[in-house]
Amino acid sequence: MPSSQKIIDELKKWDVTHVIGLPDNGSANLFEELRGEPEIDVVTVTREGEAFAIASGLYVGGKQPVVLIQNTGFLESGDAIRGTAVNMEIPLVSIIGYRGYQTLRPDSNLHPDSAATFLEPTLNAWGVPYDIIETDDDIHHISGAFRKAQATSLPTAVLIIGACS
Repeated sequence: MPSSQKIIDELKKWDVTHVIGLPDNGSANLFEELRGEPEIDVVTVTREGEAFAIASGLYVGGKQPVVLIQNTGFLESGDAIRGTAVNMEIPLVSIIGYRGYQTLRPDSNLHPDSAATFLEPTLNAWGVPYDIIETDDDIHHISGAFRKAQATSLPTAVLIIGACS
């Protein structure tokens, strides 16, 4: 389970100015801790697709935004991602909660969560490179996502397994 504070520390390394998203069970603690950070503005949305349009506008305005949503919200956001971040060539990093990941493990006796089943194939189909963060040892993938986004001028993602502590 990744630490919210370590994620925040990594975002600060990249001078993130805004985190835009919709809190869920997995990201609730991270959103709560972000609200206490004076250097980072938290913008909550009513639909996840709005997050990509707002983040793209902030980037065009000279800010360094990050989108923070769950995989179900990412799937809902397809046209917003295409119409803003991809078409406008915005190097936008998204942090996506990987709801249902545990149901995909071979030793799971749970019915696979379709949100988890569709996430990685959708990212691949849309050409969004990603890495997975399962523990604090993986937090460096956030920096990797920023580097990839800057190199390509396109969106990238990091997928968070489990709730942030």
